[in-house]
Amino acid sequence: MAKAPVGIIGGSGLYSMKGVTIREEKRISTPFGDPSDAVMLGELDGREVAFLPRHGRGHRILPHELNFRANIYALKTLGVTQIISVSAVGSMREEIRPGDLVMVDQFIDRTKARIDTFFGGGIVAHVAFADPVCPILRERATEAARSEGCRVHNKGTYVCIEGPMFSSRAESMMYRSWGVNVVGMTNYQEAKLAREAEICYATIALVTDYDCWRIEDKHVDVAMIIKTLGENVEKAQAVIRRMLSTLHEYPDCACRNALRDAIMTDRSLIPAERKKELEPIIGRYVR
Repeated sequence: MAKAPVGIIGGSGLYSMKGVTIREEKRISTPFGDPSDAVMLGELDGREVAFLPRHGRGHRILPHELNFRANIYALKTLGVTQIISVSAVGSMREEIRPGDLVMVDQFIDRTKARIDTFFGGGIVAHVAFADPVCPILRERATEAARSEGCRVHNKGTYVCIEGPMFSSRAESMMYRSWGVNVVGMTNYQEAKLAREAEICYATIALVTDYDCWRIEDKHVDVAMIIKTLGENVEKAQAVIRRMLSTLHEYPDCACRNALRDAIMTDRSLIPAERKKELEPIIGRYVR
């Protein structure tokens, strides 16, 4: 099977960028169901990459409908060791303006019933998640954004809401009181599952609006988001291209060994079926 060390999760604008050569569309079945779409395997500036349209081509899948486990599992089986996630967010801070990029370093989960672990069904693991984003990837993303002349914030807390509706004004004000920087609907589960899969993960958050806490602004609507997002996608493309030249296939960070001391279950008691299903995830530690 083809291998690509760098995975990019985002919209179709990312794999249609200048300089990308798509060689294969790989449809992958996983023990958790099908990913959002075929994974696009190709090359960008001499680097092997795997692109996954988060919401499917044509934006067909709601945030709470996303099969996060299948998406991360599929990228793992393709040899992905680093994931760059690109997504639209609303700003919760005056100084974080529409058009800015935020390199998220923390998450708060406000979703209701999403599955965000590969474990269970006879195998227990407790993975450290105090620092949920790979510091090396985040640093590289920040450096690349600055080199491209983007307005960039090198830290920020992302609150992940259920969607698909935007926040009420009361919710938006509450998140601000918590010290949240941006609000989105997808990245928390990706980050958790990537950590369980020992994949480095970083979010490039593209700020499209001020959410609804700024009473003087118009309410957030899709037209507003699409307009700003289109401008930001070009910035994200430039940042990713510059990042790729600085990434090593196996970065020296804790993400790469997240499961080493995390699996609690007696190996002899783990069901054989679960061992087989999770082999790409746990194979280094469980035979």
